[in-house]
Amino acid sequence: MIPRGKNSLRHRAKLLTILLLVLCASGYSQTKIEVLLWPNLASESNGITEPEKLDNENRLINISTASMTIYFPDTLKKNTPAAIICPGGGYKGQAVKSEGSEMALWLNKQGIIGVVLKYRLPNEKSNIPLADAKRAIKVLRANAKKWKINKNKIAVIGFSAGGHLASTLGTHFDEGNKDATDSIEHFSSRPNLMALFYPVITMSELNIKTQSRKNLLGEQPTEESIKLYSNELHISKKTPPTILFLSDNDSTVPPENSIMFYSALKAKKIPSAMYIFPKGGHGWGMRQNFEFSEEWRRLMLNWLRTYQFSK
Repeated sequence: MIPRGKNSLRHRAKLLTILLLVLCASGYSQTKIEVLLWPNLASESNGITEPEKLDNENRLINISTASMTIYFPDTLKKNTPAAIICPGGGYKGQAVKSEGSEMALWLNKQGIIGVVLKYRLPNEKSNIPLADAKRAIKVLRANAKKWKINKNKIAVIGFSAGGHLASTLGTHFDEGNKDATDSIEHFSSRPNLMALFYPVITMSELNIKTQSRKNLLGEQPTEESIKLYSNELHISKKTPPTILFLSDNDSTVPPENSIMFYSALKAKKIPSAMYIFPKGGHGWGMRQNFEFSEEWRRLMLNWLRTYQFSK
C-alpha cells in the first residue's frame, strides 16, 4: 500500500532518487526501477482514497498515485529505444501483468527499455490519465542520458482502454514549454511510434455502452468532451506511425474502433498497419494460449525493426 500524505510521498521520492544514483553508479545491475511521476503531488487529484489492490480479475484498482516502472535489458547500451506501456482495464483498473510487465520483459529481449505506466484512474476526471502519460514521456526524455535512452525513439503501446490512452497521447501531445519553471515540462510529449492492441478509440455512440467511456467521461458526457476524446478526429500530420492488432470477434471493444482510426491515419498519409485476427476476442495481451500469439509477436518485431527500434 502506498503511504498517504505529502510528506510520505516526498520521502518516497527521496528514496527513489537515492536508488537511481546507486543504479547509475553500478551500471544498472538492477533490472528495474520505479519512478514517481509527480513526487511533489500532481496539481489535480482524482479523488480516489481507497488503497491500491488487485481485484478478482488481477487488475490493479484504486490507483491515485502515478508512477512508471522501467525495465532495462540485460545489456544496456547508449541511446537505447524505449516504449511506454499503458495497460488496459476499462479505466477502472489496470492489467499490470499481462498488459504491462510481461510486455516490458518481451521488449527487453528485443533490446528495448520497457516502461510500464501506472497512470491514475480518471474517476470521471478525463484529463488525468493523459496528464500522466505526457509526464511519463517527458520524464524519460529529461533523464535520457542518465538512463541511456534515445529520446528520439520512444514508443507508446496501449491495450484496450490503455490503447485509448496511448492514442490520446499520440493525437493530443504537446511540444513542451521552454518557459516552464519545471525543466521536465521543457520536453515534448510526442511519442515516436504507436502500437495499439484492441484499442478503444472513439467516445461516440459506438462505445456508448463501454466501461471505458463511462469511467473516463461520466454517465452524461458533454458533446465537447466526446469530441475531444474521440481520437480518430484528432489525427494530424505529426501523429506517429502506428500499428494496430485486434480480433474480428471482439465483443467488448468493437473492431470498428481500430478500423476508423486506421482509415483516419491513411487519410493523413501516416505510415500505418493493421492486423485483424479471425478470433481471440478481447484482452488476450501477452497470453501464450492466444492462437495467434507467435504471429503478432513476429509482426510487431518486424515493425519495430522497420523503425530501427530493434535489431
